[in-house]
This record gives sequence, C-alpha cells and structure tokens, in this order.
Amino acid sequence: MPADATAAPPAPPKVPPKLNPVRVPIHEAPVAERTQNFEEVLHAYSKEEAILEAKRCIQCRRPWCVEACPISQDAREYIRFIADGDFDGAARITVQEDPLASCLCKVCYHYCEDACVVKKKGVPIAIRHLKRAAMELGDGDLAYVASKPKHQRVAVVGAGPAGIMAAWELGLRGYAVTVFEQEPVYGGLMQTIPAYRMTDADVEEDRARFRDLDVTFVKDRRIGAEFPPEQLLADGYLAVFLSVGTSAHRSLGVPGEGLPGVLPALELLKRVNRNEPVTLGRQIVVIGGGDVAMDSIRSALRLSHGGKVTLVYRRSQAEMPADPEEVHGAMTEGIEFLFQKAPVSIVGTDHAEGVVFQSMELGPPDAGGRRSPVPIPGSEETIPCDTVIVAVGQKADLAGFGTALDLKLTSQGWPEGKNDGFATAVPGVFAAGGRSVVYAMGTATKAAEAIDAYLAAKRGETAEPRPDPFGRAQKYHLPAGYTTPIRS
Repeated sequence: MPADATAAPPAPPKVPPKLNPVRVPIHEAPVAERTQNFEEVLHAYSKEEAILEAKRCIQCRRPWCVEACPISQDAREYIRFIADGDFDGAARITVQEDPLASCLCKVCYHYCEDACVVKKKGVPIAIRHLKRAAMELGDGDLAYVASKPKHQRVAVVGAGPAGIMAAWELGLRGYAVTVFEQEPVYGGLMQTIPAYRMTDADVEEDRARFRDLDVTFVKDRRIGAEFPPEQLLADGYLAVFLSVGTSAHRSLGVPGEGLPGVLPALELLKRVNRNEPVTLGRQIVVIGGGDVAMDSIRSALRLSHGGKVTLVYRRSQAEMPADPEEVHGAMTEGIEFLFQKAPVSIVGTDHAEGVVFQSMELGPPDAGGRRSPVPIPGSEETIPCDTVIVAVGQKADLAGFGTALDLKLTSQGWPEGKNDGFATAVPGVFAAGGRSVVYAMGTATKAAEAIDAYLAAKRGETAEPRPDPFGRAQKYHLPAGYTTPIRS
C-alpha cells in the first residue's frame, strides 16, 4: 500500500462567499398609521431574517466597516455570530465594545454601512439593524466588571453620549467616576430624539450595565456659573471631563422671532419627550436642515394630526447635514421640502402669520467645503403659517466656564480642549464632543485614554489598553486586518 494511501485528502481551496446585493427588507409601519402617533417606525428583524441578512456579509479580510466606525465596533464579528444563529454571542460582542448599544442600534448614523464593500454591487449589509437583532434577540443584560480600584476620582460633566462613554472607559479601568447632568433625565441630546426612533428605556437599558462599576450619576446638577468646573478639582477630583454638548438654541436673528407661535426646536422636542402638552397650529414651517430639523418636522406632523408641515432650508438637498435616512422618512410621510430659501422676517400682529423668505443661489464652497448661499435680490416671498419652528443649530452653554480653559469651539458649537487628548489649558481638565452620538463617543474614548495616561503618570505607572469589560484577562485590541481609520 502506498505510504500516503490513508492520508486525508487535501482541503478544498477556500472560496469567498458569493456576494448577494439584495438586502433583507427592513419593515416599516405604514405611513397612514405611523404619522398619527409616536410608535416606532422601523421594525426589528425576526431571527430568521437577521440570520439571512447576516449571511450576506462576506467577512472582508480588511474590516472596512470597523475602520469607518468612530468607536471601532467590531461589526464583522457580531454579524458572524448572528449568521451562525448565536444571538447571545452577538450581544456579548456588541456590548463589550459599545456601552450605548441599545441606543446606537436605533439611531447610529451607520458610517459602517457607507464603507461596506457590498455597497459597490448593491445595498450594503444592514449593520445597524443587525446590531439591533443582537440586542433584542440575544442576552444583552450583562454587567460590566471594573478593574482593581485606582483610588482616584474623576468628574464627568454631562450625561450625554460622550459623558457616558468616558464614564464607561474610566469605570472599567477602576476609577471612581461621578457624572453630573443638569437635566432631570440622562442621555443629553439623545433626550430630544422622538420615541418613534428611540426611547428613554433604551438609555436606561444601557445604563443598567454600569451597575457594578464605580460610576455614580447625579442629575439636576448644573456645572457652570454657580459651580465652575475648576471647583471640582478643588473638591478632590483628580481629573475632569467636560462633555457639555450643544444644549443651547441658536436663533435666526430676524425681525418677528419673538412672536407667539415661534418655537425653538430643542424646547419642542424636549417637551414632547417628557409628555408635556404641546399646541401647534395647522400650517407649520420648520427652518433648518439638520437632524434636529428632521425630528422637528416629523414630530410636528404627528402633533398637528393632519396639518401641513413644510421644511425650508437655505441650501440644496445635497448640502443638508441631516441623516439621509431621516430625510427619506420625512419625505415618505408627505412633508414638503423647499430648498435654497432663507428667512428674512417673521410677520404677524399678535401671533406668527407667515415667514418672508428670500431665494438663494449657491456660490463657492465655504471654509467647511459646503457651497455658500448667496441672496437673489427681489426674490422675497411670504409663506403663510401659524407656527414656526426654528432648527438652525445649537451651541454650548458655557456660562461659568472661564477663559483659563482656553476651549476651542468647533464649527458646530461644542467645546474641545486644544491639546493632545483634548486636554484644556487647565491641567487635569479635558473637553470633547461630537457631531453625532457615535462621533461624540469616539472623541470621549480618546479623552478617557488621555485622562488615564495623565492619572497613571501621577501614580508613577504607565497607562494600559482598555481592560476586558467582563473581567477576562484579555485587553482590548483592534480586530485582525484593521489598517487605519477611514473616517474624518
């Protein structure tokens, strides 16, 4: 008998999975029904649908989806677990890198899907929706485990996405963290997201996983004019992270803005989320083009019970900063969009009766790369309305934050430390934020790493990578094949 007669046959060459360009449909509530209430619009996948969609992932050797993610979430891995039908494993993978998984699986901008290779041939993998499948079909009720106590206290100002992420990063490392929030609820600007997208229960579900960390949340405590951040250092906190976000309303600065019937968008959305009474008219104009404007028009449509809602934006649809998914949802619901018109004044006697708009043409790009709107003389027109919702941006409320911090204000209004790791000019104080939930979390991770290095140096030690959130010996590392971030 030949010597190799009993040898195992050679393994067949590994064949990459065939690319399937067609996404498993994501079910939506019918337009006629969903515009009458604040119940969720997008419905979750069933177990069978999630497995089918997960099997479309070709498991790229280079994880483009991970490189596009501001928190480097290993989507490729939890998708692999789902494809194998292991939803508990998928949930564990998800929450071990994302402390706001229950929120992000509904409201993340899913930059990962923009980078998905499958997009070149068809519709990208429904990565965010598969994360939701992991969280809702798997066991995500897992408690995080802290490392050995460092016996050093850190204060976090703001319980929005950046503040919660920083508290998680530092709590895992064994620091005693206190998070101060000025509002009566946690979540920051996530608390303005309407219930048809995300609810308070999602925030609390994520926060529940912090139960075994030395992280204390304190609400209704404003840090600023009455209690400057430097006072926290004087009170024994060895480091302070400022994640104050952009909670203040930007005004239009046009005549008539003080008339009854003119509402700031953030105030409207907060009142809606708190189930406070809101009275709107039948002809509603929303001014703006960002995510807050999208949430405002869709909320106004539901609150007006069949009223006419019009969004007016000074640039073109291509320049809108809002999530295209939300723009599509609003258009599907019948909301009218008017582009390249800017408000000149709001008219009325004892109540808003209309808005005078001037048509705009788009000139050369501005400093941010977007084309600047230029007024067209003699193009004014009045759009009748009885309610005006102003959603032209937000800014940080920095009352009480002294000049010694030397904060940098980004183009979208949140404050950052100018130095490495978002350190401010005051030793021990760091500041960061972001233009979306997941971007804010990404900057908070960098700031938390810098805080850890700063405090480790005080102990005469060297900072180490994030410990395993569930107490295992392994440390955090980027997934195999990761090269460089492909995000700005």
